[in-house]
Amino acid sequence: MLRRLANGEHSVGELAEPFDMSLAAAAKHVKVLEGAGLLKRTIEGRTHRCRIEAGPLAEADRWIASYQRFWTGRLDALEAALLRHTSKGKGRR
Repeated sequence: MLRRLANGEHSVGELAEPFDMSLAAAAKHVKVLEGAGLLKRTIEGRTHRCRIEAGPLAEADRWIASYQRFWTGRLDALEAALLRHTSKGKGRR
């Protein structure tokens, strides 16, 4: 749903279309996303229109990026250690 909202505003019904779910299930999902601050909903008559709220997603992206840098560095260090260990063991046969 968030991917679809990244392309623009949609009704709850439009968000439910590509999924095998009822309108009620889609509305519950939208309510959870709204509670998490990931989307804003406006009501136009009987139609609930949703749009993405990028702020919390950007914050999550920054948090994930910090861990990605950490783990990339750690995995690079592990790879270097394994290569050193492997190259030392090649001459021992």
